[in-house]
Amino acid sequence: MPKKPLVSVVCPCYNEELMLPLYYETMRERVLTRLTDYDFELILINDGSKDQTLKILRELAKADERVKYISFSRNFGKEAAMYAGLQHAKGDFVCVMDCDLQDPPELIEEMLAKLSAEDCDCVATRRVTRKGEPKIRSAFARAFYRIINRISDTEFVDGARDFRMMRRCVADAVLSLGEYHRFSKGIFMWVGFDTVWLEYENVERAAGETKWSFWKLMCYAIEGIVSFSTAPLQLATAVGGVVSAMALVYMLIRVFIALIWGNPVAGYPSLLSIMLFLGGFVLLALGIIGEYVARTYMQVKRRPIYIQKESNIQS
Repeated sequence: MPKKPLVSVVCPCYNEELMLPLYYETMRERVLTRLTDYDFELILINDGSKDQTLKILRELAKADERVKYISFSRNFGKEAAMYAGLQHAKGDFVCVMDCDLQDPPELIEEMLAKLSAEDCDCVATRRVTRKGEPKIRSAFARAFYRIINRISDTEFVDGARDFRMMRRCVADAVLSLGEYHRFSKGIFMWVGFDTVWLEYENVERAAGETKWSFWKLMCYAIEGIVSFSTAPLQLATAVGGVVSAMALVYMLIRVFIALIWGNPVAGYPSLLSIMLFLGGFVLLALGIIGEYVARTYMQVKRRPIYIQKESNIQS
C-alpha cells in the first residue's frame, strides 16, 4: 500500500485555553476525518501562555498521537512560534494557520486539491472584506499595504493572511532565512515560488479575544517596512539634502540683505522655529537610522529565535 502524503499543520497559540478544544474538534471533524487520502500532524506551539493552554495541549497530545506540541520558556511572539513549527514540521505539505478559527479549516481541502491539480508551490489566502473589524484599524491596514508596495521591491497582497499551504520546498526556503526579526508576510512573498490565492470573507473569532492591539499592529507594520525597504533611510537623506539646500539659499539671502541694507537685529521667533525644525528633523533621522542599527545589533548577537522548554516531538 503506497504511503500517504503527510500534511503538517502549524498553529501558534498564546492564551488560547477557550479556543483550543473548539479548534481541535473543528479540525478533527472537518479535516482529519474527511481527508483520508492524507496523514496529518497538528503542531501546536505554546508561546509562553499564562493560562491553561499548555495543560490542554498535553491532554490533546495524550488523546491523539497526531497532536504535537512545543512549549516556549516565555513569550517570544507569533513569528517565533511559526518558525518553530516550520522547523519541526515533517510533512510533504506544510500549512500555517491560527487557532482562533478566523482561518476556515475547510479551506485546507481546497488548498490540497489545488496543489495536486495545478502547477503551483503554495496556496495562500486573503480576506476580501474586513467585516467586524474596527474602521480605523482597517483604514490603517489598507494604508500600510499602499505604502509598503510603493517603497518595497517585494509585492504585498492586501488582506493576505499567514494561512497558507506550502510544498516542502517552500517551507525549506522560508526556514533558510534565519532572520531574528521576522516578518512572515514579507518572507513568504520574498522567497517567490508559484502562489495561487484563495479569497474569503472575514470570519470573527469563535471565542476569546484577539492578542493584537492597535499598538502591536503598528509596531508590526514598522517591522515590515524596516525589514523589506530602505526607503526611510533614503527619505531621510533626501529631506536632509533639501533642508541643507534651503539653508544655503537662506544664508545667501541674509548675506545679500546685510550688504545692501545692513544687519538689523532679526526676530528671535523665526530663528527659534528654524532651530526647532532642524533639531526635530535630526532626531527623526537618527531614529530611522536607529531602527536599522538596532535590528543589525540583534542579528549579530546571534541569539536563538526561541527557547524550547517542553515538547512531545521526537528529534
